[in-house]
Amino acid sequence: MISVHFFTFSPIAENTYVLYDETKECVIIDPGCYDDRERTELADFITKNGLKPVKLLNTHCHLDHVFGNAFVARKYSLQIHAHQNEVPVLEAFERSAAMYGLNADPSPGIDVFIDEGDVIKFGNSTLNILFTPGHSPGSVSFYNSEEKLIVSGDVLFYGSVGRSDLPGGNHNVLIDSIRKKLLPLGDDFKVYSGHGPATNIGFERKNNPFLI
Repeated sequence: MISVHFFTFSPIAENTYVLYDETKECVIIDPGCYDDRERTELADFITKNGLKPVKLLNTHCHLDHVFGNAFVARKYSLQIHAHQNEVPVLEAFERSAAMYGLNADPSPGIDVFIDEGDVIKFGNSTLNILFTPGHSPGSVSFYNSEEKLIVSGDVLFYGSVGRSDLPGGNHNVLIDSIRKKLLPLGDDFKVYSGHGPATNIGFERKNNPFLI
């Protein structure tokens, strides 16, 4: 069974996820730890729970989702997994941080390109991938059908959707990704978003003003 733990990190209040199962192997999704305090908080959780990080996954590579990429990659000797379309987004990380007056620990490049249909394995668990662009050109979502959970990055939020006015964004493509990829998963799927509280597909189908 997959356990989900999240932290809200950085001045941008981004959700960083650690998913693990009974084997204690875990994946770290969108490490947004911004400073030493947040990096210590993440590392202490992993140590105290006896977890073994085996994958670093990025739903997309906007600055708030990759602040901790370098730290996690170095500390746990992990490769960065993301979609190929996120290469220019990650390359713009330091420039984007400077534009907002934020510090940036330069992220390594993407080591492993992932795409829809790929399967991420850790312990006794798996995550499937959906290609869900619109917020970012290479946004992906990670889901598990048996446990009815999805980590959607900044695609779908509680009562809202991701912004599409950043380079590579497209509102129509974003809504299309949600309607064609996420909603068909089923109303009982729990959605873990990149910002804000968790939600579920059924609630968003009925109440999200961008989808009604």
